[in-house]
Amino acid sequence: MKWTAKNRPVLYRLLFLGGLTGTLAWTLLELLLLLAGISFSLEAGPIGFDIHVISFWIRFNPGTLAGIIGGYLLFKSL
Repeated sequence: MKWTAKNRPVLYRLLFLGGLTGTLAWTLLELLLLLAGISFSLEAGPIGFDIHVISFWIRFNPGTLAGIIGGYLLFKSL
């Protein structure tokens, strides 16, 4: 899909969902490796914001970057 003003929200949603999915998948991989007895962590964060009404935090790790790239590639293939 070509990037235009009409489909920009679709791109942003795919990037967000890809980053979130990648973060969760990487965290699951770290937990499985920890259960196997291998200590492994490449994360930075948490990165986010906190105003007194709402807060949002995300831990940035290699899975996040892979998910964002996957979201962009999915957008380009549509």
